[in-house]
Amino acid sequence: MGKKIVVITGSPRKNGNSLAMTKAFIEAAEARGHSVTRFDAVSLNVGGCHACETCFRSGKACSFDDDFNSIAPAILEADTIVYTMPVYWYSIPAKIKAVIDKTFPFGMEGENIAGKGCALICCCAEEDMSVMDGVRIPIERTAALLKWHMVGEVLIPGVQNAGDIEKTDGCRQAAALAEKI
Repeated sequence: MGKKIVVITGSPRKNGNSLAMTKAFIEAAEARGHSVTRFDAVSLNVGGCHACETCFRSGKACSFDDDFNSIAPAILEADTIVYTMPVYWYSIPAKIKAVIDKTFPFGMEGENIAGKGCALICCCAEEDMSVMDGVRIPIERTAALLKWHMVGEVLIPGVQNAGDIEKTDGCRQAAALAEKI
């Protein structure tokens, strides 16, 4: 039986390299019988966490009514969450970071959603693999905090311009990631 996968993207470039890998992953996951729900953070209205700790008290994940309240139910139901993004200034792009920050209530007592899988698909312009540490480490630590297990990571350096991903095996690796779910 297929699993429920939530893919959350963080690239504003519609024909970008991380989105090409995302597409390859989704196609492979669906071909394996998984159900995939995709959220593109750049087209959503998700503000940063206010640290008010009133999460779920109003009947929705965030008391501040934004689009995270449409993402949260999908995360709750998902078996695996996959984050996809390019590196922006050695870190997580702002729009997807707001989504990640709002997963805070899932680690609170009473809202724990332990046991899910988590994966990362990431690329960067520089050749140095350590450039992706600013994305990789926070995602791995988020998964550990929420008691999710890392299913896998696809980390592709050296892809600056749209289409550069085609000069690598990034899309093949992203498709292979679907086999691990």
